[in-house]
Amino acid sequence: MASARPLAQAFSRFAPPLALMALIFFLSAQPDLNSGLGVWDTIGRKLVHFATFGALWWLWDRALNHDHPLIAAAITVAYAISDEYHQTFVDGRVGSVRDVLIDSAGVLAAWLLSRWLARRRERRLSA
Repeated sequence: MASARPLAQAFSRFAPPLALMALIFFLSAQPDLNSGLGVWDTIGRKLVHFATFGALWWLWDRALNHDHPLIAAAITVAYAISDEYHQTFVDGRVGSVRDVLIDSAGVLAAWLLSRWLARRRERRLSA
């Protein structure tokens, strides 16, 4: 039974980002997610893009033990690109380079926030 523990640990690390990716895929397959709120709908959707892909980067960074933030970023941005490509096959949806850029900005913001929090924690522990 000793081999079950590493498998359980790997599952607990990799399940969250994979689950979020599955949710993103499911939502991207919906024909129309427009709430009818006009410009507020657009702003809200772009903020969700930004936050969701920032969170996905954080989950991948955590899954990789915070040792490979660039790999986490590459996985996340590649998924953003594939998500937009996926949307080109869904009625009523279009793929958007702008959305990939917004997703990538969310990744960058999450990385910068992570670095800032880590440095803040280090200063507090060394004081």
